[in-house]
Amino acid sequence: MRRIAIALKIGVLVLLLALPAFGADAKIGVVDFQRVLKESKAGKAAQEEIKRKAEEFESNLKQKGQEIENLQSQLERDSLVMSRDKREEKAREIRIKVGDAKALQQKYRDDFKAFEAQIIQRIQKEFFDLVEDIGKREGFTIIIEKIGVLYARDAVDITDQLIRAYDRR
Repeated sequence: MRRIAIALKIGVLVLLLALPAFGADAKIGVVDFQRVLKESKAGKAAQEEIKRKAEEFESNLKQKGQEIENLQSQLERDSLVMSRDKREEKAREIRIKVGDAKALQQKYRDDFKAFEAQIIQRIQKEFFDLVEDIGKREGFTIIIEKIGVLYARDAVDITDQLIRAYDRR
């Protein structure tokens, strides 16, 4: 991953150094994709969708936790009148439920990460298609993502323009 980032930075640097060879009409744009996720209508909708999924998973886990707590309190309450075998059986049942809840929590964590990545990739594809369209239409030589840029004048930041166009789309 680090090699890719270094190669990307070197590639951008080479492109920027080569731009003067193209002449004075080189047009550069910078886009902040994180702002797009936070401020665009699609980004806000995606955040809500991700939040709903997280709340759903959390609710299910709380329900499982409550079931375990109820079994635990029932065992504590009835342990004096239960036979030893019955107490061990209930304790085993609780241990199994705890293990199941931990496995479910891990499954939800993995499912949530995959869901979140899928949503972001969808927005990213739509947005990058828009960037390409605007880049071609408005004659940009290069449009780069702000994440690797150390400095860029505000005049080359086209994030607001792209967010408006993305919201219209």
